[in-house]
Amino acid sequence: MKPRGDLFSPACPTRNLLDRIGDKWTSMAVKVLAEAHPGEVRFAELRRRMPGVSQKMLSMTLRKLSRDGLVTRRVEDTVPPSVHYSLTQRGLSLESRLAVLRDWAEENMHEIDEHGRRWDSGQAG
Repeated sequence: MKPRGDLFSPACPTRNLLDRIGDKWTSMAVKVLAEAHPGEVRFAELRRRMPGVSQKMLSMTLRKLSRDGLVTRRVEDTVPPSVHYSLTQRGLSLESRLAVLRDWAEENMHEIDEHGRRWDSGQAG
């Protein structure tokens, strides 16, 4: 049986993993790559489909996903090099979990923003 993490243990690496997979850019990149699965998506296409992401932030996001074994990177020997990304099976398994979180955020965004405005003005209860 594989060892399982314990989020509530301060020394558990689960905390670091959640930091790496819990940001908006990771969620967006995984969604775009899942939509193309089992195919690949070029870097430029990923960037185009993720409005607001900088080249540097997308590179960092893809690097950490590759390091964690969630994304595969393939470089074509062209000038300039063409870089393609795809989800691994483990990355694909992450997509279904992130989809639930994205759906919840999109469904509750308005009410949470409204509550925050009331809170900020001293009217939240």
